[in-house]
Amino acid sequence: MEDTFDYIAKYKVLHHPLHAKGYPSIGDAKDTIPIPEDGSTKFVNFKFEGDKTPWLDYASERKGRFVGLVNKDGSTKSECGIHVAGAERTFDRDLWDGATKVKNIASTDDALAIINSGVESVIVVYAPWCQYCQAMEDEFAKYAASASVPVYKFRGDEERVSFVKSIDSAVARHFISFYK
Repeated sequence: MEDTFDYIAKYKVLHHPLHAKGYPSIGDAKDTIPIPEDGSTKFVNFKFEGDKTPWLDYASERKGRFVGLVNKDGSTKSECGIHVAGAERTFDRDLWDGATKVKNIASTDDALAIINSGVESVIVVYAPWCQYCQAMEDEFAKYAASASVPVYKFRGDEERVSFVKSIDSAVARHFISFYK
């Protein structure tokens, strides 16, 4: 981790603005905290303010993320799960099945065809086992029912994040990513 911040400082690489507010690692908004919690360590103008030790301790790259969350097996959550092998088999149904107007995108090629068509649309990238995706299922179905544009779903846990990361930022605005 120290090498990363050294590189950022040396080459003046743009980095996440929350580093200047005390967050060494960025997870989801509601379960990420500054380290230490009082926010006394920050990375501002390409240098550390305060004691950088809590950020740079061995294996601390996930410190502050998923605070208070546990996995189904009771272990401490440290990953979102989208790239963990087998995650796609941890939930027994897909989201937006049945009588909704959310259309399924079956493959990366299909997603790219929709994006490249130039037709305005909304695509949600999700994982059915994600509690946040599950929580927004009804509202997104309501949106799809009243939307004036086609609304699609694309399983991010089956295609993995590599597809979403591979599309450029201009195209990325067409996606809504809800999985954590």
